[in-house]
Amino acid sequence: MTTYDDRASLTDLTTTAERVRGSVEGVIEGKPEVVRLALTVLLAEGHLLIEDVPGVGKTMLAKALARSIDCSVRRIQFTPDLLPSDITGVSIFDQQRRDFEFKPGAIFAQIVIGDEINRASPKTQSALLESMEERQVTVDGKTYELPGPFMVVATQNPVEMEGTYPLPEAQRDRFMARVSIGYPSPEAELQMLDVHGGVSPLDDLQPVAHAHEILKLIDAVRTVHVADAVRRYAVQLVTATRSHPDLRLGASPRATLHLLRAAKASAALSGREYALPDDVQALAVAVLAHRLLPTAQAQLNRHTAEQVVLEILQQTPVPAYNNRQPGARRL
Repeated sequence: MTTYDDRASLTDLTTTAERVRGSVEGVIEGKPEVVRLALTVLLAEGHLLIEDVPGVGKTMLAKALARSIDCSVRRIQFTPDLLPSDITGVSIFDQQRRDFEFKPGAIFAQIVIGDEINRASPKTQSALLESMEERQVTVDGKTYELPGPFMVVATQNPVEMEGTYPLPEAQRDRFMARVSIGYPSPEAELQMLDVHGGVSPLDDLQPVAHAHEILKLIDAVRTVHVADAVRRYAVQLVTATRSHPDLRLGASPRATLHLLRAAKASAALSGREYALPDDVQALAVAVLAHRLLPTAQAQLNRHTAEQVVLEILQQTPVPAYNNRQPGARRL
């Protein structure tokens, strides 16, 4: 197995990530925190759910990220008549060979863009479950591995919109993070009119990183150290969601794992070999909120899942750490 020097790998990571970030920000104006979260999820081997109202650039962000990396890309337009086999693939009988031949579906790509995922039925949405968790597809008793790196970037409109189906809890739990792009500032919107007024910036977008580079950077993220105190802190945050009076469903153990992986990726993007409580805090809302189900009373009081996570962050003691020693790993 090939190994890489930790420091060199992290240096490569920040350099490559900066190129990808600059490429995506050339398309998505004035949203650097959204672009950073997308990169964090990619390097943490997760999947990203982009949820917002129409017209704010959800699909544009997904396409810009995909085109900035020299990977295979497939786009799935989710519609009410989309079938699970359209996603996973289907076995077709070959008359000449007198045997069944597997025809891969749209999921067989390194970057899969699921546009308006909540417009398909829950049955079709569930076709993504195995691929998102195990990076494989099973059809007619045969298992097919998916190429790496593998990331699903799905967009959806809020469930209050007409013609949409809420994502099942199991589906939402497989997304590492959820992000809302939001409306741009007036300055960013003016700049967008200049950039997007003539031709789409996606037309001239060229890859700035290769698939093998991303795989190497993912390996580098895995080497980031997480101290026991940081692990306990993440567990305390997730555990608090399971007993909060405003929630009828807390975060799962998978959420804890995703939170730690995202914290490691965030630390690596900052050029550190170790994760800090700050990394966990910064990602807690994006990683945890979309998995939580508020009670009916909380919904009546307009107490959102995001507010619950922020409340838990305020109430949970943060472990102290010594930031005077560069590279220190003990908390």
